[in-house]
Amino acid sequence: MSAKLFSPFALREVQLANRIVVSPMCQYQAENGRANDWHLMHLGSLAVSGYGLVIVEATAVQAAGRITPACLGLYDDACEEALGRVVAACRRYGNARLGLQLGHAGRKASVLPPWQGSKPLTIAAGGWEPVSASALAHTESRPVPRALTEDELTAIVDAFAAAAARAAGIGFDVLELHAAHGYLLHQFLSPLANRRDDRWGGSREQRMRFPLRVFRAVRATWPAERPLGVRISATDHVEDGWSLDDSIAFAKALQAAGCDFVTASSGGISARQRIVASPGYQVPFAHALREATGLPAMAVGLIQSARQSEQILEDGHADLIAIARAALDDPRWPWHAAAQLGEPLAYAKPYERAHPSVWTRQANL
Repeated sequence: MSAKLFSPFALREVQLANRIVVSPMCQYQAENGRANDWHLMHLGSLAVSGYGLVIVEATAVQAAGRITPACLGLYDDACEEALGRVVAACRRYGNARLGLQLGHAGRKASVLPPWQGSKPLTIAAGGWEPVSASALAHTESRPVPRALTEDELTAIVDAFAAAAARAAGIGFDVLELHAAHGYLLHQFLSPLANRRDDRWGGSREQRMRFPLRVFRAVRATWPAERPLGVRISATDHVEDGWSLDDSIAFAKALQAAGCDFVTASSGGISARQRIVASPGYQVPFAHALREATGLPAMAVGLIQSARQSEQILEDGHADLIAIARAALDDPRWPWHAAAQLGEPLAYAKPYERAHPSVWTRQANL
């Protein structure tokens, strides 16, 4: 093989067949945190389409950690059983490695799905009280969250570890912690959301302390042979917020604690952010983290084409390419990328007749 995009990549003892990753994307279709036939259809389709790794959407470690009432969770036996059914089907028919992103929404919790305007849900309407590092609202239209107590912080750490144990039992290959996009772990990292005056706030090192505590608890629970990574908002895109230099320091601390990869995203903590989005606009963050730490980096951010992806890898900017909306638009993205780059790619047996070498030849008979 000559295309780097289709070369294998190892994380601990997990071998990925290629460098193409489906980024976790919220579907807002769960019922009481439980996966259902939507997830079976959605993830099953991706699992048979040639991706090296498919990462399941952000999955809450507590019911109160869901963004919406329709978000996935992994906080009780019913959630575990429902998600396990989906994973078993993907394993039976697909050939992709399977990952899961664990998170807690913090102050961004208890809202309606995006197509209903992401409006805050009151408790009377089926919502719940949001919590955060500090009693600071995400926006003026959102409620002020309650600052977490010591006992609640311990309970959240335990919930992350318990969810990791459930994920291991289900059989996920890869785990990613969500410390980006303005959710709880990011809320502790950013000075825009964390104004605590105890050991969990103040200096950068103290703001990093809680996310690192969560990471260590998960690493101690998650099987040693399986990789654990973290998604980071590399910058808040706000002058007085979390910066790329902060992210490099955080990535180095994660690396020392046993982190296996970083996914470099950005933003999500403040309405004051100013982001100029263009194809590959977040790739430089992956490159900077990779160069500063040596950690494998996953690139995200309007990556759309096979040749763009290949160039990112060839230039040494990242080790893995994560696509999101492009995968929703074209679930068979790896098939078409392989054809464009002249690379062989195994199809699931029932789909082999769809390979251009077969149906275009037959069409000419």
